Amino acid sequence: MDGAPTPAVKERAQLSKIELIGLVASVMAMSALSIDMMIAALGDIGADFNLTNENDRQLVVAVFMFATGASQLFYGPLSDRFGRRTVFLWSLIGFIAATLLCVVATAYSLFIAGRALQGVAAAAGRVVAIALVRDLFKGREMASIMSTAMTVSIVSPIIAPSLGQLILFFAPWRFVFVVLLIFAGLLFAWVFWRLPETLKTDDRRPLSFGAIGNMLSHYASYRTAIGYTIGAMCVMASLMAYLTSSQQVYVDTYGLGAKFPLALGSVAFSVGLAAIANANLVRRFGTRRLSHCAIIAFALINTGNAIYLSLTDGGSLTGYLAFLIAAYFMMGLINSNFSAIVMEPMGKMAGTASAVYGFATMTGAALLGGLAARLYDGTAIPIVVSFAVFGFIGVFSVFVTERGRLFTEPPTETVRELA
Repeated sequence: MDGAPTPAVKERAQLSKIELIGLVASVMAMSALSIDMMIAALGDIGADFNLTNENDRQLVVAVFMFATGASQLFYGPLSDRFGRRTVFLWSLIGFIAATLLCVVATAYSLFIAGRALQGVAAAAGRVVAIALVRDLFKGREMASIMSTAMTVSIVSPIIAPSLGQLILFFAPWRFVFVVLLIFAGLLFAWVFWRLPETLKTDDRRPLSFGAIGNMLSHYASYRTAIGYTIGAMCVMASLMAYLTSSQQVYVDTYGLGAKFPLALGSVAFSVGLAAIANANLVRRFGTRRLSHCAIIAFALINTGNAIYLSLTDGGSLTGYLAFLIAAYFMMGLINSNFSAIVMEPMGKMAGTASAVYGFATMTGAALLGGLAARLYDGTAIPIVVSFAVFGFIGVFSVFVTERGRLFTEPPTETVRELA
């Protein structure tokens, strides 16, 4: 029956569906906490390490996201060879070790190395979580479990900045990493004691990193995959630029001080609300019609924000936030539908395609967004201009991919299985 676990896996499975959802949501939340809890501490980190260039503090977020994106591609072959549970447990050990390095580092270069190692280890979470759910379930049940887990994990970016700020009220910034350490330790214990190995021995594949080249070339053979990956990367780049510069914009430019996590939370809530609303909207309008409207609106709203800030000498926090909340609501619609469009023709290659998509979008976004964030000059204007530029590049990529035929649903692309 569609959605039921396969008999061979069902015998080994010990987790209830609710516990599985909780575990997958916690895995997704670890990366979000590793990024968003840091934002409140960026000022203190910069001061503690005596950074002469204030924009260097942005590396705390940028390096983590780049490492996470660049590492995703390798966890697919590793989990197919050694199993989901084994790879995930070792990745958690790596994350704990990297977090300890961040706690004790006395040089900024060593601290950033710890953040990079954190990102490499955290990358396993998303890939392995999707793979183990796919091992246990299929069809609508698989989609339902992943959707529920993602909805639960949406809360993390909303509360994480406030949690980071709360820790700073009572302890130095290194205790933010102590909290991450405790979270990772509890997650390790949960996986160790409760998670069975979901990949059957007969389904394991030999480890061949040459297969990564085959994966990339097969992915690149789909025009749709390339075009929408570029579009998604541009939208993610604006998010990257926003996150890495947000502490400076909200605290230094608009003087929010310790209250700035509230502004971060309002924008994150907008993205989460869009992700939740998307399920109903896409049934009514279709993935392409909805996402094409959303990315055009995203570019135009950010252009409006840039014009507003330029004409009003930086504008007010209220005006800046109003534009930002509207733009990032559109981003919530874009992300869900672009990934669905990319995955639609992938067939049995969906897991591999997911890893390639995550690798391309996060790595590219970290590079482009990190560079854009360094344009910060005491105002939000250059950052918002970069949002608009990224948005229009995304629109152009989709326009070229669809050969100018926007807002229409083309025939389903033929699935070409990877040999």
